[in-house]
Amino acid sequence: MDVALEKRQVERAYDFYAPVYDFIFDWIFAPGRQAAITQLDLKPNDTIFEVGIGTGLNLPLYPASCRLTGIDLSQEMLDKAVERAQKLIMPNVVLKVMDATSLDFADNEFDKAVATYTISAVPDPVAVLREMRRVVKPGGLLVLLNHFRSDRRLSGHLEDLVAPVCTRLGWKSNLPMTPLLKQVGLTPELVIKVNLFNGWRLVKCVNRK
Repeated sequence: MDVALEKRQVERAYDFYAPVYDFIFDWIFAPGRQAAITQLDLKPNDTIFEVGIGTGLNLPLYPASCRLTGIDLSQEMLDKAVERAQKLIMPNVVLKVMDATSLDFADNEFDKAVATYTISAVPDPVAVLREMRRVVKPGGLLVLLNHFRSDRRLSGHLEDLVAPVCTRLGWKSNLPMTPLLKQVGLTPELVIKVNLFNGWRLVKCVNRK
């Protein structure tokens, strides 16, 4: 599928999900979110970059001392994140509508970056990860929380079969983890399975430039 077309489909899908996103995705996926933020090993005054911040479900997990910049492709989702940040009184949070494949940030601008349930939802995950590497300082952390294609033959085959439908719904069911990370030059320091049935993987990498 054409990347530009897929990007428009993703944007429309998540604009549509915005009113019910928290109800559907909060409690089921909360353990993974908490684990991802914990793995960032946040220190006072760390600069954090979150890709695909959505409605801001991760916001309550961040300490008040960190400086967080979050982006999302969907204006509808981001509007809810702005409301959440205001209610939580988080003055060090900056939220922007932005395409993660072409970030409007300087090289080495952030200490750490995180993407929860995002990499399989973007049309070009390679470009997104390369941009994340670019804006994170050498030695900084990148934490990814995502569903990746199963290594089990039957499960992987089923994920391949439903992939066309899932793409139209706004995410990829069969994104392979190891080839993706290798392509962008990332080596996992930690991979753990999280959430219901251990169906999602939390990946922690050091940005070795």
